[in-house]
Amino acid sequence: MKLQSVNAFLIMFAGTVVIGLFYFGFTSPSLRHIDQRLCLNKTKKSRENALLQSPQGFIYKQPSVVGPDGKVGPLTPWLAPIVSEGSFDPTLIDAIYKQQNITVATTIFALGKYTIFLKDFLESAEQHFFVGFRVHYYVFTDHPEQVPDVKLGEEHELTVMTVNSLSRWQEMSLGRMKRLEMLIESGLVNDADYLFSLDVDTKFYGRWGAESLGDLIGVIHAWFYYTPREQFPYERRPESQAFVPYSEGDYYYGGAVLGGSVKQVYQLAKTCREQLDIDAAKSIEAAWQEESHLNKYFIYNKPSKLLSPEYSWDDKRGTPREMKMVRFSQVPKNYDEVRPNT
Repeated sequence: MKLQSVNAFLIMFAGTVVIGLFYFGFTSPSLRHIDQRLCLNKTKKSRENALLQSPQGFIYKQPSVVGPDGKVGPLTPWLAPIVSEGSFDPTLIDAIYKQQNITVATTIFALGKYTIFLKDFLESAEQHFFVGFRVHYYVFTDHPEQVPDVKLGEEHELTVMTVNSLSRWQEMSLGRMKRLEMLIESGLVNDADYLFSLDVDTKFYGRWGAESLGDLIGVIHAWFYYTPREQFPYERRPESQAFVPYSEGDYYYGGAVLGGSVKQVYQLAKTCREQLDIDAAKSIEAAWQEESHLNKYFIYNKPSKLLSPEYSWDDKRGTPREMKMVRFSQVPKNYDEVRPNT
């Protein structure tokens, strides 16, 4: 009898302890806090580097670049900043990013006769582009012997990437996304924090620094910032992967500049390359090659920061009053001379 009583007591005691722990676990603020914190950490990791994605077919009013006061607006409708002269403190923003010891990789594609633009591009970049930061230029060219010997600043370096020649200028444009994807996969993801891809037939005229950094960067095209979306030169054929309906679109983005964190640029380049491959298999070439696919991507994957047209101007346009300065611009050229199949 005594043994049975002891066993019964032990069973009751153990049951009481289990029930108590169970109750304590659900009512204790400290344990609830730990559990919530673990859940939040999992959610945070799943959203790390996530972009704001817009549903396809969602209709809303087209945003304006220039406000009623004649100035470039400060924000997009999804609250991404639009960077323009006067919207940032250059000394402060550079000081913040210099603490992070970042590396900015920059790709330039100079194929065929486009090598003639390299000298002005590189020399002007060394005067204005991320001065005081670690910069690594990657020059893709089929004429490595024509890459000029330009004196680079401290912690600036240049790597020549030799590629095959192409017979059509459109192929130069179409192949950029694939080469960006391959460059990142080859190890750039471990060597750089941010990546820009810039057209070579351009020149820097003013400061371009840390104000342009962000997860995903788009630049508003110099020729279309007053244009209704229905008149944007999007790809309008439904059979193309770059197709955009007339009722959709925010801004028209220029293909001369794209950038962001290496991981986000990789996702952009990979997606656009896949869509380009699908089109190529059906013998479709989008209206403006990779720029068309870039614009499609930005409609549904919102850039975290936009650069105003002062970051990708065109020398042929002059300088209207809403553009307080020009930092980077397409230079005049004779396309019959530089493009192999114009």
